[in-house]
Amino acid sequence: MIQTTPAAASQAPRSAREPELRASGDLPIIQVHNLEKTYSTARGPLTLFRDLDLEVGAGELVAIVGQSGAGKSTLLHILGALDAPTAGTVHCATTNVAALSQREASAFRNREIGYVWQFHYLLPEFSALENVGMPLMARGVTRREAFAIASNWLREVDLEDRSDHRPGELSGGEQQRVALARALVGNPRVLLADEPTGDLDEATAARVFDILERLHVTHGLTSIVVTHNLDLAARCTRTLRLEGGRLHAAGNLPAAGPHPEKE
Repeated sequence: MIQTTPAAASQAPRSAREPELRASGDLPIIQVHNLEKTYSTARGPLTLFRDLDLEVGAGELVAIVGQSGAGKSTLLHILGALDAPTAGTVHCATTNVAALSQREASAFRNREIGYVWQFHYLLPEFSALENVGMPLMARGVTRREAFAIASNWLREVDLEDRSDHRPGELSGGEQQRVALARALVGNPRVLLADEPTGDLDEATAARVFDILERLHVTHGLTSIVVTHNLDLAARCTRTLRLEGGRLHAAGNLPAAGPHPEKE
């Protein structure tokens, strides 16, 4: 009988390890009710959200669109325990994120959340392999095992031949694919992507989104993508528009055109 180490077993796709996540009737993996977020400014209180509600079922790929400054990034920060709500309840990956201490929030993000930003935020002095493996080493995984798992994830984003390259030696699309591998190396339940293709040309953006979409399915993820690209938003399970401090179903999005050819 073949045995696997606990760390290796934890890297199995969630679609294989946790089929119940996709079962109908499951509780939403993300539940937000009556969310309010208010900042104090020199000109007085600034309220971004008031009575905002959101439910996302396991396995959904949800796009959030809206004007700049509407609070899309702030909403992702709250879901990922990077920011705290002023009022309301926020459960993400079945965790009450508003009740977490700073240490608990850090552990929660490392365990349950994969985060991709518009800018890759790769450490320039380290190789692609080292950048992808760092979240695992932060968990206490040995360097050797972390690099073995990271190598597999670079293969998943079609960059196995770039593992020894530093970020400055990679193209913008390659940098963002490394960032995606780093976000998913710990096998999170939830992927939060904040304008992941915003700095890329159309063809490169489509390729990165193709990979994100494939990994979302094969690894049983629940994903929220903030984007201004309505063609990419139309490929998601559903699209929500953030406007007036609340989320609304987005209708009449233009149909996505043909996908550009892959590189």
